[in-house]
Amino acid sequence: MIKIVVLDAKTLGDVDFSLFERYGEVEVYPVTAPEETLERIKDATIVVTNKVVLGKREIDGASKLELICVAATGMNNIDLDYAAKKGIVVKNVAGYSTESVVQHTFAMAFYLIEHLRNYDEFVKSGAWSRSGLFTSIEWPFFELFNKRWGIIGLGAIGRRVAEVARSFGCDVVYYSTTGSHDDPTFKRLSLEALLSTSDVVSIHAPLNEKTANLIAYPQLELLQEGSVLLNLGRGGIVNEEDLAKILGFKEIYVGLDVTQREPIPADSPLLDPAFKDRLLITPHIAWTSIEARERLVAGIIENIVEYLQERG
Repeated sequence: MIKIVVLDAKTLGDVDFSLFERYGEVEVYPVTAPEETLERIKDATIVVTNKVVLGKREIDGASKLELICVAATGMNNIDLDYAAKKGIVVKNVAGYSTESVVQHTFAMAFYLIEHLRNYDEFVKSGAWSRSGLFTSIEWPFFELFNKRWGIIGLGAIGRRVAEVARSFGCDVVYYSTTGSHDDPTFKRLSLEALLSTSDVVSIHAPLNEKTANLIAYPQLELLQEGSVLLNLGRGGIVNEEDLAKILGFKEIYVGLDVTQREPIPADSPLLDPAFKDRLLITPHIAWTSIEARERLVAGIIENIVEYLQERG
């Protein structure tokens, strides 16, 4: 009998896991702490995990394990080499969140560019009612039209952001984090040139040895006054201590959907109230549109079906 264990169902939201029952016995856990993993997967044939780590220890403790379904695109929580050595198949789901992440990228950009927090508070505090004016231009904002949008990581998501930015009339440039990507549609720049000339910079790269700490103090210093930096890649790409230092004296606007540790520690320097008007942080939600999560679950089921058909 095939046993399917879902380790962190809560990260997928309101999903009907009864759909999995046609393929075997199903156990669903909303969350799984590291010390609980071994016990929960010891008899599993198939494990579904979003962020729960499956390393050598966990894999060795699951003698019946045949398939790991990663409920995401990134697979850095799995020891892929050891899984392959043990003959365990690992499948992820690619492309399900592209449109969701692109939409969130622009939601963050507009929130920051147009100072929406400030204007909303201006109205709700009663300040507009008392002003005697039909409008307010206290926080000037710029148009995207004819501005430069720099993209760090021109993969599937980065390229889609590039297309949308261009539809707003932006001059789109990019930096290749691998050093080998060459896209004739958009102009490729060095990291230094991109950071120093862009009005908006958005990060859509994976975290690896080439991108870890890619944006630290020297790079942050290059950003133009009044520019916008968005990180929708991985938290470790931007050095958070250096970012907090720069925010203390330089007028840049920053949107983060990812942080180095998630959830963000309560003592993070980024939570300084002094930054609230220029720093927007969302809790890793860019990928979580209703449609994206539906596509993700469909992709997981497809991976299970494909494996079982090959298994015979």
